[in-house]
Amino acid sequence: MTFRHLLPLLISGIAIICSSCQSPTETATPYPETLWYRSPASEWNHALPVGNGRMGAMVFGGVTRERIQLNEDSLWPGGPDLGDSKGGPTDLEFLRQLVLEGKVHEADREIVERFSRKAVVRSHQTMGDLYLDFPFENVKDYRRSLSLDSALVRVGYTVGEARITEQVFTSAPDDVLVIRLETTSPEGLDLELSLDRPLDKGQETVSVSPNGNNELVMQGTVTQYGGAIDGEPKPMDYGVEFETVAQIHHEGGTVTPGDTSLSIQGVKQLSIYLVSATSFYEEDFRAKNRQTLAALEGRSYEELLDRHLEDFQSLYQRTVLDLGGWDLDTLATDVRLQRVKEGAKDPGLITKMFQYGRYLLISSSRPGTNPANLQGIWNEHIQAPWNADYHLNINLQMNYWPAEPTSLSECHEPLLSFIERLIERGRNTAREQYGMQGSVIHHTTDLWAPTWMRAAQSYWGSWIHGGGWIVQHMWEHYRFTQDETFLRERAYPALQAIAEFYLDWLAEHPDDGTWIGFPSTSPENSYIAADGNSAAVALGTAMGQQIIAEVFDNTLEAAGILNITNEFTRAVKQKREHMHPGLQIGPDGRLLEWDRPYDEPEKGHRHMSHLYALHPGHTITATETPEFFQAARNTLDFRLANGGAGTGWSRAWLVNFSARLLDGNMAYEHLRLFLQRSTEINLFDMHPPFQIDGNFGFTAGVAELLLQSQNDVLELLPALPDAWPSGKVTGLKGRGNFTVDLEWADGQLTTAAITSLSGKMGQVRYGDRTLELELEEGESIRLTGEDFSEPGGN
Repeated sequence: MTFRHLLPLLISGIAIICSSCQSPTETATPYPETLWYRSPASEWNHALPVGNGRMGAMVFGGVTRERIQLNEDSLWPGGPDLGDSKGGPTDLEFLRQLVLEGKVHEADREIVERFSRKAVVRSHQTMGDLYLDFPFENVKDYRRSLSLDSALVRVGYTVGEARITEQVFTSAPDDVLVIRLETTSPEGLDLELSLDRPLDKGQETVSVSPNGNNELVMQGTVTQYGGAIDGEPKPMDYGVEFETVAQIHHEGGTVTPGDTSLSIQGVKQLSIYLVSATSFYEEDFRAKNRQTLAALEGRSYEELLDRHLEDFQSLYQRTVLDLGGWDLDTLATDVRLQRVKEGAKDPGLITKMFQYGRYLLISSSRPGTNPANLQGIWNEHIQAPWNADYHLNINLQMNYWPAEPTSLSECHEPLLSFIERLIERGRNTAREQYGMQGSVIHHTTDLWAPTWMRAAQSYWGSWIHGGGWIVQHMWEHYRFTQDETFLRERAYPALQAIAEFYLDWLAEHPDDGTWIGFPSTSPENSYIAADGNSAAVALGTAMGQQIIAEVFDNTLEAAGILNITNEFTRAVKQKREHMHPGLQIGPDGRLLEWDRPYDEPEKGHRHMSHLYALHPGHTITATETPEFFQAARNTLDFRLANGGAGTGWSRAWLVNFSARLLDGNMAYEHLRLFLQRSTEINLFDMHPPFQIDGNFGFTAGVAELLLQSQNDVLELLPALPDAWPSGKVTGLKGRGNFTVDLEWADGQLTTAAITSLSGKMGQVRYGDRTLELELEEGESIRLTGEDFSEPGGN
């Protein structure tokens, strides 16, 4: 029977929950979601992260020297570039002719030579370090922890008979990093406070000086060393200016300023308020710091902490997961991780990793900030690995996969705003580089949102579909929130800009006259050309065609919702109906990665781009496209048999693929391998080195195992692993703006509470049964597993 037939019965009982009643997600986290350790961090990857979206820190918990490494999300060299492109339409026609003639190796060289700008690749940079030097020698009873629920680092240890405690948090409402030190010693606490920042190739660009007895000020300019040409140094690339102020408030004792430090003696309590401002956000950034510090006057430490907790927990506590295993919380986190690496099961550690991803997203991405980069906001380098910038061939997108499903829509906003900046720059690139309308965004970008091609080699840098993939996030934000104003004013214009480019980009396939986008590459992969050598540029790729088709489909669906029909939508519809397929099955039963079968030099390649239609896309499903569903499984099996998924983010993608393949045990195996092979003791994802996308992909994958909604059906427990026989989760989000709470036992659904936040029709599926529901805005309904076992269900 359909669920609609059950409505009278449910209304007369207790299954309907009134919208004014307490939401099941409005409860405090009942479990101690804490990472803890018995020693200080011995290296950066062992330190504990805090952040308020814009400003972050890594807390080491040192007892002789406490290092708190500092970050701010706009610390980049350079500035907005005047130029947006290299090459032109005639160069594109030349490249297309090379591909049609089979001269793919020449095309590989020429696409870089003709289109790639040889600009210096710019890196996000560290803000520097705050050091607290203590005169301690022997300590005992040491403990260092991070409360995920409170976004609070605690350090405690005993020196002689005195207990020393440290607490660190970064407040979003007050825009300040707070360090609190206390001692039970009658003599108080002695320490020296200093600020420092690494140099850029010997170029001094930072000054540190006390400002009276209670402030230490660091001022500087972000630069990038330009290298040399013919032995002559290039000029420094000057960028964002910044000022960091550490202001101290103490009870008892004295403070004496030195040349570049503050000497503190005999204090019982010490609070350090660290603020930072940059020229990227504020023209008078020094005045901004003064305003921030002035607003803190009169606020006690306790009040600052309360305001921080209220803000952070309003986001974090929306989603709670319980997989059991809480008895192991008596073990330090590094000990638990080592047990897992040795083969032990630990569902509680998987829960912590799930929530850790949410914690990191809240801490590195808030409205009004820049989006989380390759390292979130936590970077100790002047020249970071892969520049800690924005890679658009999966990494930036993966950072935001958990935003909507785990009830963190607000944290999605920095990316959505950045997409709009990219699209505006991409209009110039499309016009100047290709002579086309709309907007194009290539593979790599940074704070200043450049969209031009930046490639030393064609196989990774000449990919043009960054815009097509990233704009999916605009559409997905609408699908989850049902915010029609957002759709009309922001999402649809973005989709239209990318679709306009693709309308011009598509060309007729020489064999069958269908529309195909070329020259094309598959991210960071290559194929064996006819002469037996590797090549990257091809006539077409599966991912390229899949992305174009998705952009067209989403654009048309959005236009339909907004009642838009015009020449543009008709053109999109016509080309969409006659596109060369992005899904083709090869003779061995696998999905093709290029437009025809090719052998591959790296059969276990970490990118699985031709499975885009399975995830994050939604074209491949078990019920609608069973032949492609099986081909996708064959593709993954082949990659894994040849050593695939060796890196953190790639393993996390496999978790999400496995969930979409409805194979919970396969997903669980990759969750386990992620912990064993790609996780540091502070639970950072190691690519290696540290790359935060894997943390976010892990969280998104766990959510996909418990709830899916990619085809506008709420699928409950679609891929529950056998290793999680019992558990519960509250506050997951489904497309259509539904909130879902689930509980299960012995591998079977026991209860599901579904709340419609927009008020609409919907479908809910468990196993092979689908029920229809219709709820008013804010109305909830509670189901049991028995509701899906009625005979005659859809």
